[in-house]
Amino acid sequence: MKQLCLKPDHGPRIAVAPARRLRTAKPYVYSDPSTSSQAARSMSSHELSGKAALVIGATAGIGRATARAFAARGANVIAAGLGETDGRALESELREEFAIDALFIEADVRREGDVERVMRSGVERFGRIHAAVNNAGTEGRFAPVHETTSEDFERIIGVNLRGVWLGLKAQIPHMLAHGGGAIVNTASSAGITGIANVALYTASKHAVVGLTKAAALELARSKVRVNAVAPGPVDTGLLHRMVAGHIDIATIAASVPMGRVSRPEEIAGVIVWLCTDAASYVTGHTLAIDGGLTVA
Repeated sequence: MKQLCLKPDHGPRIAVAPARRLRTAKPYVYSDPSTSSQAARSMSSHELSGKAALVIGATAGIGRATARAFAARGANVIAAGLGETDGRALESELREEFAIDALFIEADVRREGDVERVMRSGVERFGRIHAAVNNAGTEGRFAPVHETTSEDFERIIGVNLRGVWLGLKAQIPHMLAHGGGAIVNTASSAGITGIANVALYTASKHAVVGLTKAAALELARSKVRVNAVAPGPVDTGLLHRMVAGHIDIATIAASVPMGRVSRPEEIAGVIVWLCTDAASYVTGHTLAIDGGLTVA
């Protein structure tokens, strides 16, 4: 390569190579690891074989993908949530595709008795629950805060915050009694920053982040780790319902530094990682999975 030599007023001659032309990178295309049994097997190391994982809010979106991700790594799965038909279909799917044991329990996370029943049924089936994911969530109306109603408040805070709190109340005593465990709560990038016209949703997710931090500090020496994930826009029914008639998905994708919305499987992989020994020194953390949205 021919070099250009620069001679400063004082000092030795400095050789400077001309800049090379950079090749244009090919566009990134996401490949869903759970779309085929072969792909699922290839990404599975079965490090969770023989363990049991509870996923609350498992019948759709991130929760469904998380149940599949646990199963792909060998864990038995307790899937809880609303929707009997979808839940039973997921239960059968996990058993047949991943050769693990699965149990679906229909539950409303706003009801303490339902959440306690989920834990009780899971323990009766598997003896010990090693990992728990509090993922149930609902969107709010797309409207300024002064137009929201008491009914909006009760529904959004009831599912997104009370549901996580009730999950922790049921899961923590069990894990303390059995030598530890890992809990992951689903927050949102809205819990890190603010998003106009979804104030109650934003408030509920900020609260989940705070609840996660406090619980993690309380349990730090007990071998129970508590973390949260903060997804950016994810291609789920919740996102589509939230912005329908107000913002199109292409506009949302364009606002993300990576130029796209995520797939549920991308969030699920991080959730499962937080429940493995690879994350054994991670607690109280809210991990943003948002394509750079909250750092832009």
